[in-house]
Amino acid sequence: MKPVVKVENLRKTYGATVAVDGISFEVQEGEIFGMVGPNGAGKTTTIECLEGLRKPDAGTVRVLGLDPQSDGRALREQVGMQLQSSNLPERMKVWEALDLYSTFYPKAVDWRELLVRLGLEEKRNAPFAKLSGGQKQRLFIALALLPDPRLVFLDELTTGLDPQARHAIWDLVGAVREQGKTIVLTTHFMEEAEKLCDRVAILDHGRIVALDTPAALIRSLGAEERVVFRVENALPRGFEQGLSGGTRLEVRGEQVIVQAKDGRQVPLVSEVVSLLTQQGIPFRDLRTEQPNLEDVFLNLTGREMRE
Repeated sequence: MKPVVKVENLRKTYGATVAVDGISFEVQEGEIFGMVGPNGAGKTTTIECLEGLRKPDAGTVRVLGLDPQSDGRALREQVGMQLQSSNLPERMKVWEALDLYSTFYPKAVDWRELLVRLGLEEKRNAPFAKLSGGQKQRLFIALALLPDPRLVFLDELTTGLDPQARHAIWDLVGAVREQGKTIVLTTHFMEEAEKLCDRVAILDHGRIVALDTPAALIRSLGAEERVVFRVENALPRGFEQGLSGGTRLEVRGEQVIVQAKDGRQVPLVSEVVSLLTQQGIPFRDLRTEQPNLEDVFLNLTGREMRE
């Protein structure tokens, strides 16, 4: 099967800053492909090179078999874009935006159907400034779907949205994929990437440091069972010596985290509860946690804040 997106040795610099450092990857038809990474990792620069908004310094990019730089016009008729920083005139009404943008494409879909499909029919006469964050994002998705694209780019789609709006957008992205469209998205939310994406590329300092399905990335971390609980008083000295070998204990104030490799004969939670009971240590809020994509991300990129 011919890939929808094919990138080979893509490089982009801004003066002395290397934003994208020779990355290569492919996106297959019908998949949701995600790019995640710390601030400044190169996600947005990469997606803008795919969209034709930025010219690479080196490497080759093919989107739907076209060069985004030399075949930009033909490409835009087959691609939908939701940019990281999007805006419309404050007084422009929802229907006016869709009607205007539909004139940009020779074979635009009926924007009235998009209004219904994206739950914006009741807001058709509302000015852009009066829309909520989630409604604005739905409008931008509607604008991206106007050319009936084969491929849709979504850049930081749910940044700044409340959890309810974020989950509504996730459902919408899934519905777009069910129409047979390919989606390339960037996100800061590991839960979002894990929930939506068939494959995820983790970028750091302009390079791809891992690329696979979310499940495979999590397995590659070396699955650990994790038990978290709270205690009112400090754990007695030597508490961890009562745990099996290979078990790690971390104390953060009242919170205690116990971790161990998966595949043990005795479940870690049973061992921890038994030891707490034997030593008469009161505890509360005990829960088990499974490793997730955020654990992989932090393991590969570190925990330091990025500007």
